Amino acid sequence: MLTLAFDTAFKTASVAILQDNVVLYDVLINVDLNHSEVLLPAVNQACLQTEIRVTDIDLFACTVGPGSFTGLRIGAGTLKGFILATGKPAVGVSSLMALALNAGKSSKIICSVMDAGRGQVYAAYFRYNQKGLLEQIGADEVVNPADIDPDCKKEVFFVGEGAIKYAGIIRGTNKKNIVIASGQQQYIRASSVAVLGIEKYRRNELLDAEKFGPVYLRSADAYPKKTFFKKINL
Repeated sequence: MLTLAFDTAFKTASVAILQDNVVLYDVLINVDLNHSEVLLPAVNQACLQTEIRVTDIDLFACTVGPGSFTGLRIGAGTLKGFILATGKPAVGVSSLMALALNAGKSSKIICSVMDAGRGQVYAAYFRYNQKGLLEQIGADEVVNPADIDPDCKKEVFFVGEGAIKYAGIIRGTNKKNIVIASGQQQYIRASSVAVLGIEKYRRNELLDAEKFGPVYLRSADAYPKKTFFKKINL
């Protein structure tokens, strides 16, 4: 099965093509251009490099949020276009879950943290279950970095641009179990979106082109307010 996946949820864009679970092409684009300027040319380049046509793709996968309002709209609109143009199935993937795959398989709790602007972050906890599959603990939230306080005896691995930007705040003054990922692990890879998308496809969790929309978590005119990230007791 050929899967075309892409991400436009945050400041970077990424496109990947997988043959089953084998990565044929995976590119991360971090330039100062609107996603509408880079996404379709990047998809075209991926097809040229792999000699695969869009009509050959069996499954489309895209991050649907949380993330930037403009980025998510561009991703969702492009995904709907592919669905309508090809009639092929598509899946939506959590941007925070895709980011969590950057941590690799680990016994640690993983916390994905992306900069949400206005002094806040999007965050969610994840862990690998006994079957080796990534599962989410609790819901995606938009919170103040200072309110991230995992009540956990295990090490917590923080990954994402927001984790790096607010590393000092997240660590606090006495948090020995907190590990912050490197800068090389801070952005979403479309190959991760594809891997999660294939899992959703196998569970028949497909999108309806007419009904699905991005997951914003907050309104475009929201103002920062005091929020608390729910503790995890593990």
